[in-house]
Amino acid sequence: MRWLLVILVPLCLLACSERAGMQGGTIFPSDMKLQTGDIVFRRGSGFTSQAVIIAEHGGAYSHVGIVVDSAGVPMIVHSVPGEPDFEGDEDRVKMESPEAFFSEMRAQRGALYRHADSVVAKSAACEALAVYHRGVLFDHDYDSSDTTKMYCTELVVFSFSKTKSPLRDVENEHLKLIGFETDCILPSALLNCKDLRKVATF
Repeated sequence: MRWLLVILVPLCLLACSERAGMQGGTIFPSDMKLQTGDIVFRRGSGFTSQAVIIAEHGGAYSHVGIVVDSAGVPMIVHSVPGEPDFEGDEDRVKMESPEAFFSEMRAQRGALYRHADSVVAKSAACEALAVYHRGVLFDHDYDSSDTTKMYCTELVVFSFSKTKSPLRDVENEHLKLIGFETDCILPSALLNCKDLRKVATF
């Protein structure tokens, strides 16, 4: 059944990224200033990314991550399948540079959103960093009720849920497909969250 899930998962919010390294350049602007707790979105160009966009009825983005402070350096924590850092690497929550996250091999365009409360945002980033350090695996079942594994939007929502101000009005969407049924959070739910404001698109 795993092959079936591999096909269906993109329609249930594949964290949509193609298996590629930092070949070529990046679309991340060199003058972009990130703040801890910022939410970053990207739109991929491959099959899985397009599947998410179709599931979103033409959504703008297909993957999301959160900016963390790693020893004073802004990094992006995100949960993604199909992007191993080494042979045998499992699908998991990763941390990488903004340039790698927005590699031209992985992203056609991107966006930066910011929470209104910087204290809440920093607290959420700390939670996300803790998830990364725990080695949490990617959730191929897209089960928002089980946080032992996480998919991309689930990670962001979970991180804010541990703060004094969880994200409001971010709802699961029920998806029912042949052989697969789940409730999951799509990227558009975060784009439409009133607690977040758009800072930039690129």
